[in-house]
Amino acid sequence: MTLRYDALSSPDAYADVFKVPAPAELGERRIKPRQPGYVVRLAPADPAAPATASDEAAPVDPADAAAPAPVARELLPLQWGLVPHWVKSASDGRLRAPKLVNARSETVTTSTPFRDAWLRGQRCIVPMQAFYVDDLRGGGKPLATRIARIDGAPMGVAGLWACWTGPEGETLESFTLLTVNANSHALLHRYGQPGSEKRMPAILSEGAQAAWLTAPVAKAAEFMRAYPAQSLTANPVETKADKRPKGWLD
Repeated sequence: MTLRYDALSSPDAYADVFKVPAPAELGERRIKPRQPGYVVRLAPADPAAPATASDEAAPVDPADAAAPAPVARELLPLQWGLVPHWVKSASDGRLRAPKLVNARSETVTTSTPFRDAWLRGQRCIVPMQAFYVDDLRGGGKPLATRIARIDGAPMGVAGLWACWTGPEGETLESFTLLTVNANSHALLHRYGQPGSEKRMPAILSEGAQAAWLTAPVAKAAEFMRAYPAQSLTANPVETKADKRPKGWLD
């Protein structure tokens, strides 16, 4: 289970890696449950240019069909910890949020808090520089360990987003990280409670990010794979909150 992660350390990475304009402010460096974190998702369709029956029936030039127009994306700060659309109040949603920061990919289609977001295709990418796990192998105090790509590049984790609307029209948008089993993962199997199932975020390869956002719901489960262990590195940190990771930009 991931309960904290580092946001991107450079604004340029949003445009270079995730193809969205950089935010005006980077926000918090370390993201914890109920805090806002940036997510990338498909931008809503332009209501000024709706599709028409004649548009759909128009012949398509094969040359155009081979090079589809890029799909617009947007970058938004959403609360980490999903608030299902059916909760009765924003306060109820915030109370639930810390338990809904991770969603098991194997049960997402049947899990009440996440099922609707999955079936509606409300998928997103969560940019992060690293995530944290607890090393409990020593038997004493948990040692926070920072997991990052070995090349230092940002990671894009598969997520789901939801929008709660209150009785007065107020809204609360939120997200959760999708996770996969890591019992056989050469790196991540070492962490977490001894004897318990090991989990890790579903990190997307850069080549799969666009497809994750646009794939049919029936194909979405195909992206739920463990990221190669040889591409990740693990580094203990002195504390869970105060240690500044090497390479962080002021």
